[in-house]
Amino acid sequence: MTVPQLPSRLVFKIPATAVLGALLFAITATPFAWAAPGLAAIYVIPVVAIAWILRVRTTADGEKLVARTLFGRHVLPWSDVRALKVSERSWVRAVDEAGKELPLPNVRTRHLPALSLISGGRLDDPTETPAEAPEEEPAESREEAKAE
Repeated sequence: MTVPQLPSRLVFKIPATAVLGALLFAITATPFAWAAPGLAAIYVIPVVAIAWILRVRTTADGEKLVARTLFGRHVLPWSDVRALKVSERSWVRAVDEAGKELPLPNVRTRHLPALSLISGGRLDDPTETPAEAPEEEPAESREEAKAE
């Protein structure tokens, strides 16, 4: 039986093919951009979108989480992660020891099992069913047993 190999790191990012959408926007905006002086500033939108697509990501490995934003980078070792918080829109945030929440770009609830696996057991997998505790007898059964 073969043992599945664990990846050394996980990268959660927007697929690079999304750049095509920004380029398509730039092409279709060209007639508008050249219609009057100053409207060429519309090209700022696809440039920012391409930078966002290529830059923003979350990387997780055995030692840390790295959240890259458009203008910054936050590193959080697994030992400092107290919990993961899920918002109503399924975005995931890491909560550190001080209680500060760090957004994890492009990480969704469906990625939690993978994060649990890459953390080396530091985080519990919320999708696993808990070990079943022995069921207690209903109160009626206990009363019947006492009556006998």
